[in-house]
Amino acid sequence: MSTRARLGGWFRRTGSEVLGWILVPVGIILMPAPGPGTLVLVAGVALLAPHHAWARRILEPLRRNAIEAARYGVATIPRIVVSALGGVWLVVLAYVWWRSPEIPEFDVLGVGFGPRLPAAGWVTALGLLASALAAWGLLVYSVLRWRD
Repeated sequence: MSTRARLGGWFRRTGSEVLGWILVPVGIILMPAPGPGTLVLVAGVALLAPHHAWARRILEPLRRNAIEAARYGVATIPRIVVSALGGVWLVVLAYVWWRSPEIPEFDVLGVGFGPRLPAAGWVTALGLLASALAAWGLLVYSVLRWRD
């Protein structure tokens, strides 16, 4: 058996499960943060589905709901435009976070903010840009696939 075949077999069994178990908690952590947390979570569940019955049960409703949401999102031109503008908004936010302008100091529930933006810098900006690209890519795919 060749090394390539052995590595392929290992990845199908062990590697996909390890990567799935890494992606699931990372996706959960990324859900409230700017970034494609839902996609990461679903990718982790999809990698775990061949190995676990619970992941197979979760994956099918996720797939159905994602398709239903995509069809709903591209059903009318205004929804498509608003979705595209959401990506533009993410690019604007990426620029602002990259530049990290000074903001007024203020408190929210006893937590102080300012004079710098929270999590300001290029890492957050790249996460926002990746989110915009993912959103636009999924929008184009949805329009091509499910637009009547």
